[in-house]
Amino acid sequence: MRYGFLIDNRRCIGCHACSVACKAEHEVPLGVARTWVKYIEKGAFPETRRLFQVTRCNHCDDAPCVEICPTTALYRRPDGIVDFDGSRCIGCKGCMQACPYDALYIDPQTETAAKCNFCAHKVEVGLEPPCVTVCPTQAIVAGDLDDPTSNLVRLVGREPVQVRKPEKGTRPKLFYIDGDAAALVPSAAPPPSDYMWAQAPQRRTLEADQDPDAAAPRRTYGVREQHRNSWGWKVSVYLWTKSIAAGALLVPALRALAGGEPLRGGHVMIALVALGLTGALLVADLRQPTRFLWTLTRPQWRSWLVRGAYVITAYGALLTLHLLDALGWLPFAWPRAVLPVTVVLAAGTAVYTAFLFGQSKGRDLWQSPLLAPHLALQALCAGAALFEPAWLRVLLPLNGLLVAGEVWGRHATEDARRAAHLIQDDPRFATGVLAIGHLLPLALLWSGVDATGVAGVLTLFGLLAWEHLYVQAPQRIPLA
Repeated sequence: MRYGFLIDNRRCIGCHACSVACKAEHEVPLGVARTWVKYIEKGAFPETRRLFQVTRCNHCDDAPCVEICPTTALYRRPDGIVDFDGSRCIGCKGCMQACPYDALYIDPQTETAAKCNFCAHKVEVGLEPPCVTVCPTQAIVAGDLDDPTSNLVRLVGREPVQVRKPEKGTRPKLFYIDGDAAALVPSAAPPPSDYMWAQAPQRRTLEADQDPDAAAPRRTYGVREQHRNSWGWKVSVYLWTKSIAAGALLVPALRALAGGEPLRGGHVMIALVALGLTGALLVADLRQPTRFLWTLTRPQWRSWLVRGAYVITAYGALLTLHLLDALGWLPFAWPRAVLPVTVVLAAGTAVYTAFLFGQSKGRDLWQSPLLAPHLALQALCAGAALFEPAWLRVLLPLNGLLVAGEVWGRHATEDARRAAHLIQDDPRFATGVLAIGHLLPLALLWSGVDATGVAGVLTLFGLLAWEHLYVQAPQRIPLA
C-alpha cells in the first residue's frame, strides 16, 4: 500500500477550496500552510494564460526529511504516508532544509514542525482527505498506487504526468497532469515583492534586474516561502566556533605528534570554551530547547544531527580529560595513545557538518563535494590563527582556492549556481572574505612586520564572514 496524490491541472480552477479545507481540518495558523495554490501567468497581453498549481508534501518514498530528523518525529508509515509526531520534535528545522519542496514549516503555536500528513486520521477510517472531497472539479485525486483498480493508478498509467524535482531522487508521490515547467520549477517564475492585495518583504535577488516588461512567466499569487532562512545567524556562528573548537586542538596536537612543543592546558581550554559556545548556539537555535538531550536519548541514527551530537559529546569528554591531566587532577597516568583519538574526534567535529548539509537536499549549493575538505581546512586555519600564524602562509592560499571552487566553480544545478552568484554579488564577500580574511593577513605575514596577532584576528573574521554567506545564500533560493 502506497498512498499518493494526483493534481489534474486541466480541471483546477484555482479556487483555494483545498487550502481552506486543509486549514479548517487541522486548524493551521495564519502565515503558514500545508496546502496552497500558486498562480503563474505566461505570455504578454493580449496572448496570456494563467496556470494553477496545488502545492503540498510529496510523501516521498525516499523522504529526506525522515532521514535527517534526529528524533523520529517524522516517519514513513507502512501505507506510504509521511507523518509526523509533534511531541517528539525538538524544532531543529533540519527537515525544512532537507525537503526540496518547501512542504514543512514551524507551527507558531506549538513551535514544532508540521506539514500535510495526508489526513491520515481520515484515511485510517476509510475516508478521503478533505482537500479531495471539497474540490468542486475533482482536480485532486488520492489513492493507493499499489491498487491497480484505483482511479489514481488508472490516471497515472494513462496520462502523461510530471513530478517536481525528480533529480533529487526522493521518488515523490504527488503527480501533476498537464504540469508546466513555469509552475513546477520555482526559479522559472520567482516570487515577486508585491501581490495585488499583499506585500512580501523587499529583498535583493537575481530577478531584481530582469526586464519587467519581458513576457517571462510571472508568479501573480502564492504564499511567502515558509522557511526562508530558517537557519539564521546562530548556525553561521556555530560553524565558526566549531572550527575554532576543532582547530584549537588539531594544530597544537599535530605539532606535538610531530615531535614539537607538547599540548598545553591553554590549548585545551580554548578548544573547550569554543566547543561549549558551539553547543550553546545549537541549543539556542532549537524551537524546543528543553528537548535538546533527545538527540542523545532518542536518537534516529541515520541523521547526521545525531551522529554529530555524539561526535561533539565524545570530543568534549576527551578534551575535559586532557584538561584535567594538564592540571594534574587525574588520579591515573594519562596514556599517550589517547591524543591520536582526540585528533580524530576533532577532525570529525570539523567535518561532520558537511554530511549534515549533504542531507539538506533542499539546498543545492550545500551538496558540494568540496565542503568536507573545506571544513577541515577552515578548522586548521582557525587553529593556526590562534597558535601558529606562520602556517597561514600556506593554509590561507589553499582556503582561498576552495572558496573560489565553491563560488566560481562549476555547479551541478541552476539553484546552486544562483546561490553562488548571490555570494559573489554580496559586498561582504569581496571585502570581508577576500580582502580582510585572505589578502590582508597574507600581506602582513609576508611583509616581515611583526603583526602575526593581527593576521590571526583578520583570518578569524574572514572565516566568520564566509560561514555566514555560505549558510544564508542558498536559503534565499525559492523551493516552491
